[in-house]
Order: sequence, then structure tokens, then C-alpha cells
Amino acid sequence: MGTIEKTIPLLTPYKMGKFQLSHRVVLAPMGRLRSYGNVPQPHAILYYSQRTSKGGFLIAEATGVSDTAQGYLDMPGIWTKEQVEAWKPIVDAVHAKGGIFFCQIFHAGRVSNTEEIPQIVNDFRIAGRNAIEAGFDGVEIHGAHGYLIDQFMKDHVNDRTDEYGGTLENRSRFPLEIVEALVNEIGADRVGIRLSPFASYMESGDSDPEALGLYMAKSLNKYDNLYCHMVEPRMKLIGEKLETPHSLLPIRKAFKGTFIAAGGYVEEDGNKAIAENYADLVAFGRRFLANPDLPRRFELGAPLNKYDRETFGISDPVRGYVDYPFLESSTDVSS
Repeated sequence: MGTIEKTIPLLTPYKMGKFQLSHRVVLAPMGRLRSYGNVPQPHAILYYSQRTSKGGFLIAEATGVSDTAQGYLDMPGIWTKEQVEAWKPIVDAVHAKGGIFFCQIFHAGRVSNTEEIPQIVNDFRIAGRNAIEAGFDGVEIHGAHGYLIDQFMKDHVNDRTDEYGGTLENRSRFPLEIVEALVNEIGADRVGIRLSPFASYMESGDSDPEALGLYMAKSLNKYDNLYCHMVEPRMKLIGEKLETPHSLLPIRKAFKGTFIAAGGYVEEDGNKAIAENYADLVAFGRRFLANPDLPRRFELGAPLNKYDRETFGISDPVRGYVDYPFLESSTDVSS
């Protein structure tokens, strides 16, 4: 009798809109702070191509939509011709290995008056158009982790008295205007959004995060956008897993598109999330950073490299960036 192959849920194929994925292990967006002067650098070609597998889905690091959007030194942007041109060989390298690549676009600035809002929405729209010109397959709107969009949604920080403050509907207006602008510009099947209703990074917490998540999920359905990428309630604070009674399941059930879960996942609970239909895809950050061949390691049950937190945000183009080792190519399933 032949041996029965044990199916690994994370390594089963999935159709995300028009994209045929060969597995469900997503490279999470992670700021790597190595884009000197906000221009993507040639060393990113190797970084992203190392983490590309045929039919794998990658989300690029947070990329600013304007010169006033940047949150940290040496984050990439996509608002100038130079930046768009610099992204092209990086995107080409991912596509050459059969990967699907989305650009995460974000704004870390502030809004002092309502009149600025249409301009910021337009910055996102243009960034989306630029991302497609650079060759990306789509964009992910960064609506998480205490940055500008998240600040509008959360009632702990949004104290506005205009049409963007107060009610849940008003607080969600800004992100949904951005979604609408991008859907109209590049198509619903190229637009995803990342949200963290339960997190309180930079004091951006909410009194009823589940209601916020549900409202956003149901509102997104009207735009028929490709996916919703949600950060787990357990990741309330940066880098710490907390015990929590909350779950993304009600939000997952409310959203009609592809649902991606992220936040502290390891192989075991990632497989469980897929097997139990808790999520369609699971995004891995630190573990994918330290293991460029992460899906292959899951396939073989191989041990993982440990990540080095000290090198996450340094500007070195090699250390902690492209120097994490791959499995030996001779590694065999039977070994």
C-alpha cells in the first residue's frame, strides 16, 4: 500500500479573485527601513525575490503616498517618477519567480482640517495608479496600527466634531473614501485593506472594536474589493501576544471577499486557521523575514531560523535582510 500524504492546510491552493495562489502563506508587510531617501534600492530585489515562491502572495512594506505621509526615515515611497522606476525591477524579480505582489500604501501624517482630506484621498488614488505602473498586481491600504487611517476609525483618538467624527459611520468615512477612490482608479479586484480594530498602537484604541471590525467588513462588501487583512485581537500591543476572549471569526463571516488573518502566527495555529475556515490566507511577518523559504520549511517540517529583532530596522542592506539562510537544497522529505 502506498503511503497516504498528509495534507498541510497552509500549503493548499487558493483562488484569490483572478489570482491563483499555490499556497496560503502570505508575506506580511513589514517596514524594513532600507529605502534610502525614500527610494526603493536594488538590494530589495534580492530581499523580495528570496521570499517569492511560484504562486505565492507577497505584500510589500509600507510605502508612503506623499512626502508628508512618511512615518520613518528610509521608508519607500511611490509618489515620484524616480520611486516608481525604482520599484519596477523589484516587482519584475517577484514576477519572474511566479509570485503575486501587492504594494502596501500608507500615510503616517496628521490632518489638521477637513479641507485636507480630499487631497489625501487623492494621494492614495495616485499612489494606486503609480503602483500599477510600477508593475504591482494591486495595492493594500494600510488602515492599521495607529497611523492616519486608523486614527480616524478609533474613538479613543478621534475627537472630531465634523462629518468624520462621532458615530461609527462618520469615523469610517475616511477609509471608505480611500477604498472607493482606489476601486474606481485601479479596479476592485486589485484593492485590499489591512485593519487592526482590536489593537491600540500609539494609543489608537476603540471602545467597541468588534463593532468597528464588523461595520468595516460589511461596508467593504459594497465595494467588492479583493481582500480584508485583519490583525488578530491578541496583538493589541507591538510584538506581544495577549490572551483575549475576542476572535476575528464574526468579522470573517461578515466579509464576502478573501479574508487574511495576521498576528503572531506559527505553523500550527496557521494550519488550524485554514482547516477550520477561520481565514482563507495567513500572513507571516517575523518568521517569513527570518525564513525566506518559509513555505518549503512548512512542507518539510523543517526547523525555522530565529529572527534577530536587533536588525529589523537597521539600514544595512545585507545584515538581517538578505543573509538569513535557506534550507540546504539537498534537504529531502525522507531525511
